[in-house]
Amino acid sequence: MKTSNSTFGRVLCSLFGHNYVVSRKVTLHITEYQCTKCKCEMTTNELGRMDVLTPELKEINETLAKFYRRRQAILEHTLQSVA
Repeated sequence: MKTSNSTFGRVLCSLFGHNYVVSRKVTLHITEYQCTKCKCEMTTNELGRMDVLTPELKEINETLAKFYRRRQAILEHTLQSVA
């Protein structure tokens, strides 16, 4: 049953286009999207264009998110110690 819904979603997307919503905000500049119809996943690249979210890009985004969270925590700690 899930395969037929997925196939139907892909057909709808091929006819009418995808309906992407933000599924995850990695950093201020990198975002992951998912189509509500066919569940296709996309991400923004370094140029701001959308690319298909491959396992390699997923891993890269996860690493970026870890660095970003760590940097934000250090920045907040520094600002609190100054004030």
